[in-house]
Amino acid sequence: MTDKQQIALAITGASGAPYSKRLLEVLLERGITVHLMVSAAGRIVLADELDWKLPARSSDVHKMLVAEFQCDAELLQVYGEQQWSSPLASGSHRINTMIICPCTMGTLSSIACGSSDNLINRAADVMIKENRKLIIVPREAPFSAIHLENMLKLARLGVSVLPPNPGFYFKPKTLSDIVDFVVARILDQANIEHQLLPRWGE
Repeated sequence: MTDKQQIALAITGASGAPYSKRLLEVLLERGITVHLMVSAAGRIVLADELDWKLPARSSDVHKMLVAEFQCDAELLQVYGEQQWSSPLASGSHRINTMIICPCTMGTLSSIACGSSDNLINRAADVMIKENRKLIIVPREAPFSAIHLENMLKLARLGVSVLPPNPGFYFKPKTLSDIVDFVVARILDQANIEHQLLPRWGE
C-alpha cells in the first residue's frame, strides 16, 4: 500500500522556480508530507529566480523552508542529492507520487536511460519500476528530436509529461495567475484537490 498523503518533489536546474515554490506551498498548506530533493543546478536557479540561497546542509534547508512557509516541521523532509539512505532510493517506501518540477533535459535523459547517478534519478527510476505515479514538468524551448524521443519513451512507460504551457482562456491578470494555472494542472495529475482555478465550464 502507498500513502497518498506523501509526495516526492524534485527541483532541477531548468528555469521555472516560481512553479516549484508555489507547488511546494500548496502541498504543505494541504497538510501533505513533502520529500524534497534539489539538484546542484536547481539551487543555482532558485537563487537566480527567487533569491533563495539554500544552505549547504539539508537540515539547514529544512529550517529555512519551514520558516518560509510557516508549516509544521514534520511535513517537510529534505534530502541531499547523494543521500542514498533516503527512503526514496528504495521501492519499499510508501510514497505514491513523485513530481519533478522543473525537469531539465539532462534529468529527463538520465531517467529515460535508467541512469541512477543521483537520488533524483534513482527516485524516479523507483517510481517507474514500482508502477507508481511520476510527473515531469520539462522546461525547454524548442525541444530537439532527442528531447521528444526521451519524453515519448517515458510517456509509453506511464510517466505524465506536463510541459508548463499556461492557457490564457481564463484571462490571467498577474504572473501568479499564470503560475497557478500550471500548478493546478500538476495537482490534477497528482489527484490532489485544489481551488487554484475554476474548471472549464464552471
